[in-house]
Amino acid sequence: MKKISWKIWVGLLLISLTIVLHFVHYLIFRDAHHVFIYMFGDIAFLPLEVLLVTFVIERLLHEREKKSLLNKMNMLIGSFYSEVGSRLIKNCSGFASDLSEISSHMLVSNKWSDKDFQNAKIFVLNSAPDIDSRKGDLESLRAFLENKRPFLLSLLANPNMLEHDAFTDLLWAVFHLDEEFSFRDNLKNLPPTDYQHLSGDMKRAYTQLLAEWLAYMKHLKSDYPYLFSLAARTNPLDANADPVVKE
Repeated sequence: MKKISWKIWVGLLLISLTIVLHFVHYLIFRDAHHVFIYMFGDIAFLPLEVLLVTFVIERLLHEREKKSLLNKMNMLIGSFYSEVGSRLIKNCSGFASDLSEISSHMLVSNKWSDKDFQNAKIFVLNSAPDIDSRKGDLESLRAFLENKRPFLLSLLANPNMLEHDAFTDLLWAVFHLDEEFSFRDNLKNLPPTDYQHLSGDMKRAYTQLLAEWLAYMKHLKSDYPYLFSLAARTNPLDANADPVVKE
């Protein structure tokens, strides 16, 4: 026999309690007319109460849950940049043709406004520097990504990733680059077409790394100034970055 849900029992209890209270009201005042006036008055307000609970309160709860989820997401993003992202930006920067212009748009500071972050992100997405996979040490980059593969897989397996499409795309781009490296026994003396292919994969990951780093820095500046301070002092694209506070 199927067990009756506790919710049904609670519902029956509340209905019974309502009937008992109305009956007690009648026994005390002996005025059925008065009882029915209040009962139908309450019923008349029921649709409004349903509207309030269903749309207003539910919306508030949804927004609160969404904010909590975004905070958890930003914690994951922070752990990514601490463990992988910042170092990967530095590594990939070694393959860039010219960093002077992109670096000038990435010098985040306390003076930056939301507009500054937005403009920098637009610039990164539209004007990311060319990447030449023959310019740097591919073996070192491969070893780094291979070492971080378990961490990347753990992030991809996190269900909260479904709520952040841009960061999920970044993880896939980085993981794809790791796979490209892992399927090649040797990264030296590859044909030019293969180096060009790897350059495209690296540029995709690099561009998304920079764009999401800016979004993350904007979040830190708004909600966690002390974390923002350290992240700004260790900016992977600032040649003069120094974690030591001198001012």
